[in-house]
Amino acid sequence: MEKSKILYAEDDETIAFLIQDSLENFYEIKRFSNGKSALEAFHNEQFDICLLDIMMPEMNGFDLAEKIREKNSEVPIIFTSAKSLKEDRIKGLKIGADDYLVKPFSIEELILKIEVFLKRSKKTETLPENFTVGKYSFDPKNYTLNDGSNTLTLTQRESELLFFFIRNKNTVLKRQDILKAIWGDDDYFMGRSLDVFISRLRKVLADEEHLTIENIHGIGFRFSEK
Repeated sequence: MEKSKILYAEDDETIAFLIQDSLENFYEIKRFSNGKSALEAFHNEQFDICLLDIMMPEMNGFDLAEKIREKNSEVPIIFTSAKSLKEDRIKGLKIGADDYLVKPFSIEELILKIEVFLKRSKKTETLPENFTVGKYSFDPKNYTLNDGSNTLTLTQRESELLFFFIRNKNTVLKRQDILKAIWGDDDYFMGRSLDVFISRLRKVLADEEHLTIENIHGIGFRFSEK
């Protein structure tokens, strides 16, 4: 399945590396360090969504967004900026942006927003149908894990949780971020449910020594593939 294509404009090398490294397994990322080169690419290529910093050389993100909107009124635009003033957020939305994330933000929040806007723009399939994780082939659509000889069917919630962990493997995830991503809330009862489902996933993956779901005391969990 063809990956969705993202135009990513960000001049900070460190931030750009972290974001691109987190997204490129799921999307095709074209990253640009200034607004001018990003605009040139937008005129010459087809993109499914745009992630734009604001403070960039040669052309800032606001001007870039206006130029993009002149050419295409439908492509989703998300600003990713350190500028947190209400006036900047309002300006970005008035220009035609679909959302505005203030740095620092979580990768999982960014991915969720990307998926929401891709679905709204009718690009509903944004991720591969199957993932290889350890010795398993994981099919998130059909909730199955296959080790080559046996197929195990997960519950929908187990599948959603494993899918979220795979997208964020080797990363410490806060409990509240997991709960909001999977359950949409982070109250006490949802927290107890999370513990139950993590216990279930540990049992399911117990035969694969290279996969671990580690408790990070006082913070959350980390799904690791060694």
